[in-house]
Amino acid sequence: MPDFMKTLFVNPPTFEGFDGGAGSRYQCRREVRSFWYPTWLAQPAAMVPGSRLIDAPPDDLTVDQVAAIAKDYECIILHTSTPSFNNDARFAARVKEDNPKALVGMVGAHVGILPEQSLNLATAADWVSVGEFDYTCIDIASGKPLNEVDGIAYRENGQVVRTTERPIIMDMDAFPSVLDVYRRDLTIPNYFNGYLQHPYLSFYTGRGCKSKCTFCLWPQTIGGHLYRVRSVDSVEAEMKRAKAMFPEVKEFFFDDDTLTDNIPRVEEIARRLGKLGITWSCNAKPNVPRATIEIMKANGLRLFLVGYESGNQQVLNNMKKGTRLDIIRRFSKDCRQLGVKVHGTFILGMPGETLETIQETINFACEMDPETIQVSLAAPYPGTYLYKQATENGWLEAQSEELLDTHGVQHAALNYPGLTSEMIFEGVDEFYRRFYFRPRKMFGLFGGMLGDRQVMKRRLREGKEFFHFLRERKREEKAAALS
Repeated sequence: MPDFMKTLFVNPPTFEGFDGGAGSRYQCRREVRSFWYPTWLAQPAAMVPGSRLIDAPPDDLTVDQVAAIAKDYECIILHTSTPSFNNDARFAARVKEDNPKALVGMVGAHVGILPEQSLNLATAADWVSVGEFDYTCIDIASGKPLNEVDGIAYRENGQVVRTTERPIIMDMDAFPSVLDVYRRDLTIPNYFNGYLQHPYLSFYTGRGCKSKCTFCLWPQTIGGHLYRVRSVDSVEAEMKRAKAMFPEVKEFFFDDDTLTDNIPRVEEIARRLGKLGITWSCNAKPNVPRATIEIMKANGLRLFLVGYESGNQQVLNNMKKGTRLDIIRRFSKDCRQLGVKVHGTFILGMPGETLETIQETINFACEMDPETIQVSLAAPYPGTYLYKQATENGWLEAQSEELLDTHGVQHAALNYPGLTSEMIFEGVDEFYRRFYFRPRKMFGLFGGMLGDRQVMKRRLREGKEFFHFLRERKREEKAAALS
């Protein structure tokens, strides 16, 4: 075994409330403060002996605190994204200033799509990853010369050089469990969101997604469209161990892009989880057959996280969602009848959107009536087909580095003839208000609060954060209009 450098993996400090979205610094501040597990960093951290993982946002660690820790490490690997890149580049510079001999690298979708630009802007970074970076991190940490490491870009004689492309990882069972990293380096109670029971743990059982949604970042940049999975035996063994290691955890979430893409596999996983007696949830497209939902529900499934996205069929077609409204209605009815809760996500501002389609989507959301919702603004991330469309058609209102305001709140980045970014932005506020301020919905949420003191505390906190977020965003909007 090679001698490994003392290696630190870091999700750098950033905006207050920045949740990293899906565990990977993907998004921005949420309407309600929440945090996902840094699984994309935990995986290589589990593979590099003697390493440490710092997830600064949920632990409320400052730049000074993390930089002080980084002084003691030889190799420092930062996870970055389009929204947080400028901030992360500044953090890399601080780390390099305090520890000039350290080898500093950046990983994630943004640097993978824009490696040359990223190195030119983040001058303190010695290398950036291109593609999946798990084995790249091992090679770097083992001291392998940069010119011999596949899947990176680095500087050589003042020029940015790219090495041989690293092949996609097919053997998911070869990965070690992230559980030991979770227990060693993370503060479990600090990870929470509005729709999962607290505390929770999240995992991936596979990578990639066969769907071709034009806006979705990971399949188009790192994960690919081939769904590569761990064996059912491997998943069962890890969940059995997770239950024993973290008895305080009330729910386990499978963060695969679409766990339900492989129906026979998810049914078998459900049966194995049922024998373990755990409560679990997962991502799903709104097309899961009723018979499969029945099997999942009977074996511990509590909630689906579902990308409804829009209530207009043409907008769904434009984003290549691959779902039909009639199938979505059937799926939602099945979930209600079978007692499976749904957290529904929606996007405003995709190609084909109009003021009329926004109203259709709001009405559709109220008709589907998921337990909770998340409404996002269409975000054209580099590397996605949506970004290509936006640049070719002149839809971009803001450049990629301006997807967020100074407080980390998402901008409406796209403009269309007859539908301005301001109109799309206002649609999000209207969406939330119309969905949650219905008497039926308010009564249902209030009933849940009365039945569980912990739920009441969470809902009151979330309500306070939600209204604060809306007020702050209105102030930002007015300030932008006056500038």
